[in-house]
Amino acid sequence: MNSVSNMPLLAVTPGEPAGIGPDVVLASLGQALPARLLVVADAELMRQRALALGLSVEINDWLQTREISNTALNLVPVALNTSAQPGKMNTANAAYVLQTLETAVQLCESDTCQGMVTGPVNKAVINDAGIAFTGHTEWLAQRLDTPRVVMMLATQGLRVALATTHLPLRAVADAINKQDLIKTITILDRALRERFHLKRPRIMVCGLNPHAGEGGHLGREEIDIIIPVIEELQSIGIDLTGPVPADTAFNPSLLAQFDVVLAMYHDQGLPVLKHKGFGDAVNITLGLPIIRTSVDHGTALDLAASGKADPASLLTAIRVAAEMANPTGDGH
Repeated sequence: MNSVSNMPLLAVTPGEPAGIGPDVVLASLGQALPARLLVVADAELMRQRALALGLSVEINDWLQTREISNTALNLVPVALNTSAQPGKMNTANAAYVLQTLETAVQLCESDTCQGMVTGPVNKAVINDAGIAFTGHTEWLAQRLDTPRVVMMLATQGLRVALATTHLPLRAVADAINKQDLIKTITILDRALRERFHLKRPRIMVCGLNPHAGEGGHLGREEIDIIIPVIEELQSIGIDLTGPVPADTAFNPSLLAQFDVVLAMYHDQGLPVLKHKGFGDAVNITLGLPIIRTSVDHGTALDLAASGKADPASLLTAIRVAAEMANPTGDGH
C-alpha cells in the first residue's frame, strides 16, 4: 500500500450546489480511500451543508496553505454567485458549476492533480441560464480540444461503453457511421490497455437494430457499417465480437467472456448497467488527456441536506480514478 503522500491527488467537484453533491463529498471524509482529495467548491456552501448534516468539518484552504491535510476538507475555493438552498436550484449558480469544472481541469493540466471526479449536475438549469450544456462528457471534450471521447459506465462485473451519447433516439441511426465507430472502438481499446492495464481487451459490440438487423430485414446498419468496422479492426489486432443482439448481449454467461460491452446508444446499454449497480457505479470519460470519473446518479434535490444521500457511487468513482492513475496493474 502506498503511503498517503504517494497516493494520487484528485480534484473533486460537488456539482449542483442545491443537490446532494456537497453531501456525498462531505461523507467521503474519513473514508479509507486510495487517493487524496482536493475539493473545488464554495467554502461557505460546504460549511453550511456540514452544519445541516451535523458534521464537524475543518476546512483547509489549499490556495493559502498549498498543503494537503489528512484530517481536513482540502478546498480550492470557488465562490457561488448567490447562496444555495438545499433542494432549490438557481440559474444564477449555473456559471459557478462550470467554473468548478474549469478549475478542476486546470488543476489536472498543471499536474497538481492526477485526475478529476465530478458530482452530479443538472443540465436543464444550466441551459435555462442561457449556457449551452449537453453534459460533462461533451463539455470536457470541447474544453480539452478532444474531437472524440467515449463514455463508459462500470460497476462490479460489468463495463458498458457507448457509441453515441446524449442524442434523441431518432438521431441515433444517422450518428452510427464507419469513421466514428472506428474512432470509438480504437479509443476504447487503447484506454482499457493504458488506463485499466488489460493486455488484450475483449470487446463485445452490440447491434443497433433488434436481432442485430435480422440479416438486413430489420435494418442494414449491421451489414453496411458495424460488421465492416469489426472486420477491419480485427485485422489490426483488436479483439472484437459482434454484432451481438442487444437482447441477448447481457446474458451473464456471455458477459463473462468479455471486458466491456459497446452499446450503440445510451438507453441500449445503461439500463442494464444501472439495474445491476445503481448507486455503486461510475461514469468514466475515455480518450481525454486527463483522467475523469463521475457518479452515476443525479442531483437528488429531495435528499439534499437530509443525511440520507448514499456516497457509494462517489467512493467508487474515486477508487476507479485512483486505479486509472496507477501506472501499473495486473491486467489479464
